[in-house]
Amino acid sequence: MKQILLVCNAGMSTSMLVKKMQQSATERGIEVSIEAKSITEAKKNIHEADVILIGPQIRYELPAVKEIAGDIPVDAIDMRDYGMMNGPKVLDQALVLIGE
Repeated sequence: MKQILLVCNAGMSTSMLVKKMQQSATERGIEVSIEAKSITEAKKNIHEADVILIGPQIRYELPAVKEIAGDIPVDAIDMRDYGMMNGPKVLDQALVLIGE
């Protein structure tokens, strides 16, 4: 099972996106674990994830997270997809990054 980590300032604003991503994964029969965490929490156990997506509001953290993550793919969520809470599209972004 793939682990997808969404990171934002406080870990709260991504919770609705997590639900929409999980719903899309369930509808497609994809087994994934999706979590939302604050940047501080994410840095503590970042190596448990298979892919890390960062909320657009903290895009400036991308280089720092990439450095900490090492070989784990890291990218920022598109601002429009985030704003529209487009779970299927963000799920696709994560799956592409991990080669699924």
